[in-house]
Amino acid sequence: MTKAQPTRKAAKNTAPSARPTLGFGVPATSDPHHFKVIIPKTNTGRVLISEYLGLQAASESQAVIDRVLLDRSRWTAIRGEVQRAFNARLKAHDLNTSAWKVGENRVDRLLGKELCVLAWAVEHMDMDKIPVAIRNWLALRPEERWWLFGMTAMSTGSVADGNKGWRLALRHALGDVAQSELLQPRARRERETKDSDRPTLDLFADDDN
Repeated sequence: MTKAQPTRKAAKNTAPSARPTLGFGVPATSDPHHFKVIIPKTNTGRVLISEYLGLQAASESQAVIDRVLLDRSRWTAIRGEVQRAFNARLKAHDLNTSAWKVGENRVDRLLGKELCVLAWAVEHMDMDKIPVAIRNWLALRPEERWWLFGMTAMSTGSVADGNKGWRLALRHALGDVAQSELLQPRARRERETKDSDRPTLDLFADDDN
């Protein structure tokens, strides 16, 4: 009698586990470079966005930079779209998503830069222009937002710099008119740019520029 051949077990498709994170993609490591969005309990309290340099800080006195203080109405106008955009990015990297809550909200350092670009643009903007600013911001590629953050932060990047230089330029660039180039369908814009030409999303790389 022929013995039944042992069945071969199907190989398990085991994917590497994503690195642990806090909030919106902040590495769960000791004192990482990241941003915090501090939302007060009161409905009228302003929302503070600060950059925490972590181990990269030159000194303890320079470890935290307050970037922007937003009126609650302006924060409410942008928070939903920002949360959806950030969570889509986190999901694409197999990382946990998050949601804004009262108190401290941690944000990955690159996502924090992108958030600052939008927050700087809307901080003194007419409320009826904010939806246009959000659409223009969403249409920008991440690396375009990073560049805008870098240019703005060099000269007008503190909480008190809201009505001059690059901060004023961002307000007009994102809020004055819906740019036809920026509002192209994302699929079309992505076809025009090869993936290999784009920087890797550092949500999760070691480049600290």
